[in-house]
Amino acid sequence: MSHKEDFTMDNAELELAKLRAAPITPKIRLQIPPQDMPAQDPAARRSNMEEVALGYTPAQAMLEAERCLQCKNAPCISGCPVRIDIPGFIGKIKEGDFLGASKIIKKTNLLPSICGRVCPQETQCQAPCTVGKALGGVEKAVQIGRLERFVADYERAQGAMEMPHVAPPTGRKVAIVGAGPAGLTCAVDVRREGHEVTIFEAFHKPGGVMVYGIPEFRLPKVLVQSEAEVLECMGVDFELNFLVGRTRPLRALMSEDGYDAVFIGTGAGLPKFMNIPGENYVGVFSANEYLTRANLLKAYMRGMAGTPIYPSRRVAVLGGGNVAMDSARMALRLGAEEVRVLYRRTREEMPARAEEVAHAMEEGIIFDFLKSPTRVLGDDRGRVAALEVLSYELGEPDESGRRRPVPIRGSEQIIPFDTVIVAIGNESNPLISHTTPELQVDKHGHILVDEKQKTSIERVYAGGDIVLGAATVILAMGEGRRAAQAINEILQ
Repeated sequence: MSHKEDFTMDNAELELAKLRAAPITPKIRLQIPPQDMPAQDPAARRSNMEEVALGYTPAQAMLEAERCLQCKNAPCISGCPVRIDIPGFIGKIKEGDFLGASKIIKKTNLLPSICGRVCPQETQCQAPCTVGKALGGVEKAVQIGRLERFVADYERAQGAMEMPHVAPPTGRKVAIVGAGPAGLTCAVDVRREGHEVTIFEAFHKPGGVMVYGIPEFRLPKVLVQSEAEVLECMGVDFELNFLVGRTRPLRALMSEDGYDAVFIGTGAGLPKFMNIPGENYVGVFSANEYLTRANLLKAYMRGMAGTPIYPSRRVAVLGGGNVAMDSARMALRLGAEEVRVLYRRTREEMPARAEEVAHAMEEGIIFDFLKSPTRVLGDDRGRVAALEVLSYELGEPDESGRRRPVPIRGSEQIIPFDTVIVAIGNESNPLISHTTPELQVDKHGHILVDEKQKTSIERVYAGGDIVLGAATVILAMGEGRRAAQAINEILQ
């Protein structure tokens, strides 16, 4: 079921009625299995851009909510970067008060339809869940993210979305640099206090990684657009196609344009490469470029989009994170006959969400574990023709806690490919730090901040990937909220 469709009851309603025929004890709650998320058939979805996961029905949501033990110590809240009252909103779902649940979520998170889809709940709010621990695995935890998504989609389907309250004008002005999750969140909380807010965004659409990085089949762009429209209705101004550090220096926003504070949320948009021979051949892409062409510029709409996409038959994706999964699944939808993910550890060490790996496997993507390329081979036209691939075995754990991959000498083999997508991470966007020398950064280019997200420049704050490195949407939002609180304090 998509966010556009009506919500109807299903077989879960019968199970719910049986369950509620007698008092429900904690022991009974632990016997309720997690509700599976309905999804498109793999054979159909691999050739379309429609959303893969279809969302709970009301009965499924209420049945899943019954699994929650309403723990007094609420360990799930401690795992949430924006501190949503998780037992509170799940309690409302149990009662069938879905709009009440939405109000509770939106006290601390204005992007629940997005977070419910793309946040790694299994390593955040669901990791400390008492139910999951009692049943022996985080996959058995209460499905908090799916419930959050259901509530947000229900509210939208009912046309019941409420605008956040905005206090009377204060005469103060705040500039937000970057319209990604950190910037949008900071903008909302600052605007709520009555300050004027302008968001400066380098691209032609707001949303940051949510529009250029995460594919349509995982996060429909209409949802991101809807959230940006909420900010506009609150009175937030957007200056698009505006590159702070190039169009206008950061310092000028305060010294010449009259902004009382600035928040920097420019993300980590500088791609990393393998630094192996042959990476300059035609057909080698960073995941950033490949996904931006497809997601933001709609290159998959052949004949209609203004940007081309490279035609591929055999695609190698290098990496094991969510971006690698997005790249591989996108390549499949763009017409590749075979897509292989090369990862130098095993599935157990992959940082990608288990759900995304499972979806990729269902769609026919091949995983070559314990393998990594040593060079790219080209043809006489300068195009990718193959990869030389080395095999690995796992040794002792490294500083990340994962077992270190150890190369197996003499195991090199040549595998034909015509496209290589490098998805091994990103560095911080260097533009603002290079054009603002007094802004202190670490050796990786991450902006240095204190516990309130304040930078080395007075009244300039920063958060999200530009501080953390490549992190998650919800962690970026948490930093945006902390910065907004600090900005509101100094502007009082």
